[in-house]
Amino acid sequence: MSALRVSIQMPLVSVIIPSYNEQATIRLLLDAIYAQTFPRENLEVIIADGHSEDRTRDEIAAFLRDAPDLNVRVVDNDARNIPAAVNCGIRASHGDVIVRMDAHSRPYPDYIERCLQALKDVRGQNVGGVWEIHPGSDSWVARSIAIAAAHKLGVGNAGYRVSADASEVDTVPFGAFHRSLVDEIGYFDESLLSNEDYEFNARIRKSGGRIWLDPEIRTIYYSRATLAELAQQYWRYGYWKWHMLRRYPDTLRLRQALPPLFIISLAGFSVLAIFHKLFGFLGLIELAVYLCSLILVGIVAAVKERKVYILSGLPLAIMTMHLSWGSGFLWSLMTSLGAKRHG
Repeated sequence: MSALRVSIQMPLVSVIIPSYNEQATIRLLLDAIYAQTFPRENLEVIIADGHSEDRTRDEIAAFLRDAPDLNVRVVDNDARNIPAAVNCGIRASHGDVIVRMDAHSRPYPDYIERCLQALKDVRGQNVGGVWEIHPGSDSWVARSIAIAAAHKLGVGNAGYRVSADASEVDTVPFGAFHRSLVDEIGYFDESLLSNEDYEFNARIRKSGGRIWLDPEIRTIYYSRATLAELAQQYWRYGYWKWHMLRRYPDTLRLRQALPPLFIISLAGFSVLAIFHKLFGFLGLIELAVYLCSLILVGIVAAVKERKVYILSGLPLAIMTMHLSWGSGFLWSLMTSLGAKRHG
């Protein structure tokens, strides 16, 4: 038996997977779950599918024909959003431990065992690991996006993307936790169509619990393949972050505040430049410093990776992340204030 086996009597583990139109990656994930070092007889997989319109369910059916010894069930997620998918998956499950995974991910073979070991050692009430980000396709844009998604200028100090040390953190992606935790703090908030993980972890921390990140717990995560998909993803992150911060304002971090502040400052300098050209000059300096910073990280990364396309690809991807996140956040803020004023 593996040295990581947590006890003689294994708990039942429920893997919860939100899914919608994931035909490209769902089989990769299921194959990775099948290859886990954790015993299959103590494992159930619940796929909460939002009525996929592609071949996702066909891919699942093909996997079941090839691997009938893994307990995989599909439940309908009529709401077609992620927090609702997680909740209906949890409600349909029977496990003592919940392990949330993503259809865009591929966990390392010892992922579940390491999660259970961290829970057994009471490292935290919710435990997780780091993303090893791979491109969503073979294009130079997709490869640039994968680098940007793990770069500190793109994501700040988000531990699950850049950390090399085990530590207590604000949040982890796709965490593992005892089922009893849901009874204590409640299910995932279905009014948040993004940032539901962060909000769940905020409630854990406010109840006195800890979120633990162990870099030995590793998942391959497939980033978005195009700048348009990346912009949509980060706009959604920014939009729902404001809704989450209305409830937990003390969870705001500097890395999250900088993109909207940058957009506000550029807009402010542009308006003030009408009254005095000094403000226009200051705005140009700010923009020049930002663009030079992007170019510099592009040069450094291109030299390190020995890939010419990174010179333009990395700055474009990081700029897309910043501007999309910041504009989504500001739009959410303005619409909320407008609704409150007219409410």
